[in-house]
Amino acid sequence: QVQLVESGGGLVQPGGSLRLSCAASGSMFSLYAMAWYRQVPGKQRELVARITSDGSTNYADSMKGRFTISRDNAKNTVYLQMNNLKPEDTAVYRCHAARGPIIYWGQGTQVTVSS
Repeated sequence: QVQLVESGGGLVQPGGSLRLSCAASGSMFSLYAMAWYRQVPGKQRELVARITSDGSTNYADSMKGRFTISRDNAKNTVYLQMNNLKPEDTAVYRCHAARGPIIYWGQGTQVTVSS
């Protein structure tokens, strides 16, 4: 079983940057595909970025060129580097792990982009 704990959220000005971390505990972390999702109250949860066990990445169109997902399997950690943040990026960001039918979610970390 995998436990996921996010950190790094907070308040940032438009145009600023944040780096989110998701630390995983449990076995076989390197075999999981990892992803970041975000959700705003009243809106559909959306995929932000995904990284597979072999390092392939995918991004939502609105995040391409601004966000970067990466992983360090030796540290059981996945990261989301967020640059040029915009007010519409404000959301709860949640870490996601998947291996076949097995799925885990973190509790989420709040990101607020405001002047």
